[in-house]
Amino acid sequence: MGRRARPRDPYRAGPVNATIPAPARRTPGEGRFTFTATTPLSADPALAGAAQWLRGALTPATGLPLPEGPGGVELRLVAGLGPEEYRLTATSGSVLIEATGPAGAFYGAQTLRQLLDPAAFRAGRTGDRAWSIPAVEIADAPQYGWRGCLIDVARHFLPKNDLLRYIDLLAAHKLNVLHLHLTDDQGWRLEIRKYPRLTEVGAWRRESPVGAARHQRFDGRPHGGFYSQDDIREIVSYAADRFVTIVPEIDLPGHTQAAIAAYPELGNLDERLPVRTEWGVGENVLNVADATIAFFTDVLDEVLELFPGRYVCVGGDEVPKTQWNESVPAKERIRELGLHDADELQSWLMRHFTDYLLARGRSPLGWDELLEGGLPPGVTVAAWRGDKCAVLAVRAGHDVVVSPFSETYLDFRQADGDQEPVPIGSVTSLRAVHAFDPVPGGLGDEERGRILGAQAALWTEHIDSPRLLDYMAFPRLAAFAEAMWSGARDFEDFLARLAVHERRLDALGVEYRPAGGPHPWQRRPDAPGHPRTRAEIDAQLARWTSSLRL
Repeated sequence: MGRRARPRDPYRAGPVNATIPAPARRTPGEGRFTFTATTPLSADPALAGAAQWLRGALTPATGLPLPEGPGGVELRLVAGLGPEEYRLTATSGSVLIEATGPAGAFYGAQTLRQLLDPAAFRAGRTGDRAWSIPAVEIADAPQYGWRGCLIDVARHFLPKNDLLRYIDLLAAHKLNVLHLHLTDDQGWRLEIRKYPRLTEVGAWRRESPVGAARHQRFDGRPHGGFYSQDDIREIVSYAADRFVTIVPEIDLPGHTQAAIAAYPELGNLDERLPVRTEWGVGENVLNVADATIAFFTDVLDEVLELFPGRYVCVGGDEVPKTQWNESVPAKERIRELGLHDADELQSWLMRHFTDYLLARGRSPLGWDELLEGGLPPGVTVAAWRGDKCAVLAVRAGHDVVVSPFSETYLDFRQADGDQEPVPIGSVTSLRAVHAFDPVPGGLGDEERGRILGAQAALWTEHIDSPRLLDYMAFPRLAAFAEAMWSGARDFEDFLARLAVHERRLDALGVEYRPAGGPHPWQRRPDAPGHPRTRAEIDAQLARWTSSLRL
């Protein structure tokens, strides 16, 4: 993607609708509302949290005290709008945000912040200036209820303060789900009181690969970290105040070598394993002993204490059956249960954990491989292997969160050429992300209603720092947010608004990818990747799903 022309100052150039995501409807008015030191901010009691957030967000950068009082900026409770819907009306004399609930008021407050100069996104004052917004009427509501982002903190740990920062970034873009991939072969990131070795041992690996696995380069540097239970309580509370739901993932029964390293009795081999240092799908999976099932039931007991949200992800993806096929206890379990093979054994095992969650009033979420053995009602499917899996899940009666790896995995490279840091996968361009539609073709109206929404994914095998996370996420995550919120499809209009939005990201310290390519310090010549063409990706997808029948 070439360098786009940047307007000299699009924010001041006139009626450019510079909000991202674009609202459903926006009608410009005449004049501007100007804030002064006496401009009051008031809210109905049910919306007081949004007013508190708005005052806390604006006062440090603007110096405006926004005292309590009538007139000025008002957040008003009204009937008849959806839970995340809002109306914002700004005239030369007042600003009114109307909502039926706190979430709608919060999103209206986020839009108000974007209507101000981008300097309003800084953490402190940068000089004297007049603060005003254009007169406008905005009526806005999201297309989808699930507007998510997965962050893989297992492969590379994201410290708590950086994670809190990302919650703010999601909320600023009206994204409302943070899926935390907490466990994998390469690290266990959640304190479990009953099993302390999960973090004492499982949270640390000896070294990490440098670049794609095929190059067999390693950095020789230990990597690790984990979230204490108080860290998680803080993260969950912070997110809830910003209307972001945390969905925890404890991946089972594959992607579990870090747990097996901590407690070898969970595995199938009579040997002690290290926390895995290579990327890719590992052969080491959980055994199917009653004690192992009880162990992870205990783990989920503590997970439910920490994460009050409706959804809990139990994985179910990429489970090699080699060890089960060779294991005498696994073969005995298959005979005992009257199963045909190891594939049915996985289905039996995962049904235990999905039934456990359903019995406790939670909604289990699992990757689309779970479809291959059949799923009970109430399990939500994260469809990552394309439209075929999404359609199959919908027609089997399941709700679906769409996350196709070839379209929404933001660890895939952003352009051709060796300048991209650790280039893997096919090119997932800004334009393609903005054009993303989560609903597969050919679904009827009732079937379309089972598509809850979608989530972008930031898998971190090759994203080893918050700076690189910024580069891979933005501005593509802003384009994804627009696709999920309003579904606006005018890409040139998006680019004009993005020119302003980048100034907001600058103010927030987000090290996004420039349109013309990475800055020199954003490149990784030391870490060669494995770029592939879209044809190669499509062929891989066809192999993965060849046995599935619609």
